[in-house]
Amino acid sequence: MNVALTLDCRFFRTPDGAVWSQGVHPYSFLSRYLAIFDGVKVVARLRDVDRCESHWHPASGLGVKFMPVPDYLGPWQYLARSLAVRRAICAAVDARDAVIMRVGSQIAGCLEPLLVRRGQPYGLQIVNDPFEIFTPNSVEYLGRPIFRWYLTKQLRRQCKRACAAAYVTDKTLQQRYPCGRFSTTFSDVEITPAALVATPRTFSPDRALGKEYRLVTVCSLTQMYKAPDVSIRALAEGVRAGLNLTLRIVGDGRHRAAMERLTAALGLAGRVFFLGQLPAGQPVREALDAADLFLLPSRSEGLPRALIEAMARSLPCIASNVGGIPELLPSEDLVAPGDTQSLVSKLIEVLGNPGRMNAMAAGNLRRAADFREDLQACRRNSFLREVRRITSCYLAGAAPSGSLTKPEAAWY
Repeated sequence: MNVALTLDCRFFRTPDGAVWSQGVHPYSFLSRYLAIFDGVKVVARLRDVDRCESHWHPASGLGVKFMPVPDYLGPWQYLARSLAVRRAICAAVDARDAVIMRVGSQIAGCLEPLLVRRGQPYGLQIVNDPFEIFTPNSVEYLGRPIFRWYLTKQLRRQCKRACAAAYVTDKTLQQRYPCGRFSTTFSDVEITPAALVATPRTFSPDRALGKEYRLVTVCSLTQMYKAPDVSIRALAEGVRAGLNLTLRIVGDGRHRAAMERLTAALGLAGRVFFLGQLPAGQPVREALDAADLFLLPSRSEGLPRALIEAMARSLPCIASNVGGIPELLPSEDLVAPGDTQSLVSKLIEVLGNPGRMNAMAAGNLRRAADFREDLQACRRNSFLREVRRITSCYLAGAAPSGSLTKPEAAWY
């Protein structure tokens, strides 16, 4: 049995037919589904390019087939191409496929009506929260409040209809988007032995605030979800308060130029360094290892990969109390989203106490160990087996042909 997997990211195809990922969904990620299914049909946007970039990773390989969706960026391009997009999505998914949709996702929203008409079951992987994604200042869309209302309602409906659901959080997303049938929790972040340091890092008790402290954040600059502007403004306030701080920003996107202008306007030349998009793995780990503290004052989150990877390097971390972050960090290491002054106060509080930083480093390392690849694989495979089992019942005629909302459906 094949599984049709919907992804809301963009892939790139070179003239030789190879497909590439910018980092988060390479072949090593897609091939995980082959542990339970015979083949993977990836339903996602695909852009043809002349060559691959140095930081891209191979996405195509044995057992993985791409079902291209016409490329679009943002809601207005989608509306302009919606007919072609919907046709491609519906043509990609066969009535005999198992279906797993990663949500919230526009592609999943297009596919769901077809599955309902067929009476075809589907599983969900809930990896983000549209209610928080469309919070003020996170995105610039003109219809942001409408998108927030509609997509939140859509995701609740999808979870209600799903035959199985997997959440990246332990309880946060489950409370807002409940699934009354099979559910489990696992993360796409699988901490390998190479990613998990052996011992906690330590900070010298005699280290003074006047010595340089190197801060780091890892964030896409395509949108402002991760609030790089808050990190930069907090750095400026901290320097004015007498802290010797530098900040390295790992990531790239269309807002980079604006963040560079903000850096210059705040007089932070020589203190803020834009490292661009680094290849996943060792290059990112090296940037984390060179820092003293990790910042993630996000405006919205699911369960942030960047934060877990920083914790696995035994970095003290300060982040905002949104999404699943409170499940990762204790309350004393959290600040309100968008609150620059609170972030500055927390920096002064933490950096002035090496013993506190040592405790943070040790606690973060222990928590990151919960994301070891063997533990995540066990939970993920239980979810995949359930989706395959329910689909097999449906194909064998144990499920009715009507709406997924019928309570008498045998595969419920």
